[in-house]
Amino acid sequence: MSAGDEVRNLLGRYCERIDAGDFTGVGELFEHGALADENGHELARGATAVAAFYAAGTKLHDGSPRTKHLVTNTVLDIDEEQGSATARSSYLVLQQIGSDPLQAIITGRYLDTFEHAEGRWRFTERRFYVDLVGDLSEHLAYEIR
Repeated sequence: MSAGDEVRNLLGRYCERIDAGDFTGVGELFEHGALADENGHELARGATAVAAFYAAGTKLHDGSPRTKHLVTNTVLDIDEEQGSATARSSYLVLQQIGSDPLQAIITGRYLDTFEHAEGRWRFTERRFYVDLVGDLSEHLAYEIR
């Protein structure tokens, strides 16, 4: 598998785990990494802190956030010799609760950095950029400014 495929798989695993409400699994993806806001202010670092961040901030409905995270338009810059990579992606989060219609609740961008260590690629940082916000009242336990 190419380095690009491995990095894309990490992006996909994040979506699978967050949509399943598997915050421990999301945390594991950041065992050696951190989450940060668009200004680089660290929100959580390491598996336990990242899992706790998502568990505290995400509303669940019968064990699931009832979301579908889509990551698109990914642009990869990989330096295999240095063992580093970046990915710039757009994201769209859809949600459907009860009998309400499926709706887009937020869209923005991720800036992810990765390192190649111990024979695999892994997240070192994910920065969140919010572009458009819909109704997040059934998704987040905090407000986005």
